[in-house]
Amino acid sequence: MHLKKISIINYKNFASKSFEFDKNINCFVGNNGVGKTNILDAIYYLSHIKGYFNSVASQNIKHGEDFFVIEGVYEKNDREENINCSLKRGLKKVVKRNGKEYEKFSKHIGLLPLVIISPTDTNLIVEGSDLRRKFMDSIISLYDNKYLQSLINYNKVLSQRNSLLKYFAVNHTFDLVNIEIYNDQLIKYGMELFEKRKLFIEEFVSIFTVRYEHITNKSGFNKFSENVSLSYKTQLDKSDFNELLIANLDKDRLLQFTSVGLHKDDLTFKINGYSIKKIGSQGQQKSFLIALKLAQFDFIKKHTKLTPILLLDDIFDKLDENRVNQLIDLVNDSNFGQIFISDTHAKRTEKLIKNTNQTYKMFELN
Repeated sequence: MHLKKISIINYKNFASKSFEFDKNINCFVGNNGVGKTNILDAIYYLSHIKGYFNSVASQNIKHGEDFFVIEGVYEKNDREENINCSLKRGLKKVVKRNGKEYEKFSKHIGLLPLVIISPTDTNLIVEGSDLRRKFMDSIISLYDNKYLQSLINYNKVLSQRNSLLKYFAVNHTFDLVNIEIYNDQLIKYGMELFEKRKLFIEEFVSIFTVRYEHITNKSGFNKFSENVSLSYKTQLDKSDFNELLIANLDKDRLLQFTSVGLHKDDLTFKINGYSIKKIGSQGQQKSFLIALKLAQFDFIKKHTKLTPILLLDDIFDKLDENRVNQLIDLVNDSNFGQIFISDTHAKRTEKLIKNTNQTYKMFELN
């Protein structure tokens, strides 16, 4: 699978732009602020129907314009796939596959698998649990549409239960029967998520560990013993979901939102038994994140039977030379397919890419 060409109209800083791509490596080069990352974001949009760097669709429309359109032509399984994403201010987003509009966007997820490695990935370590939970959910949803539907349903019921709790507080009333109806639905969808998240982590951890060891050992960074771990943290490990909801009902009424459940799950990242956020060096955190994203690539490829497109955003300026060389060396094999790279220095990028002995295209932006 690879992206053959893309057309962008009024997306972020681009009024109108189109590109035809090499099936192996494509590099966008130019000064900061010219839109290199925005092109990668447009490619991401075609796979995920949302931006990676700003998920608020209307904020991706070029300033002063009323709409944006992104259209991509892919080659997949010896046939063309034409994907069109558009949004007009005040209206609903429209996504079409080969001219036919999707009734549900969830039907598109997994069609064109993609993984991005970006400087903003550090947020997975330093920010709150919602980002790590979304990272986990996004991987599972790519190959398991039933999981995605359970996730959508869980979040819908959660929102309804929270609205009911607010209604009770504002109107000084309470109805246990209604609460129990929502509890039952939360438990139904929540347990489906719980079981699949456990299975995912059991498999993902071993893939991640291999990737981390490969990166650190081959690069010479692992001079001292480094034992990294990734684990699934959930309230359901030690408590029954129904009992949790009952025990925290008074608290939920006071807070006016649901304080326990699968929406509180997290992933813990550790090195030598301690939080990598607290004790990990910048180098260790970067290696951890690269391993995490490459494990994501491996996992998706295994379960979708497709080789994901790989986006490498601004890695040369944010990673040291050894790690960049190691990353390029890792992706320069038959396990990886089409790769998109952004960088500020054309000569540096082309010199490194030439060493891969793969076909490539350079796109210089002004």
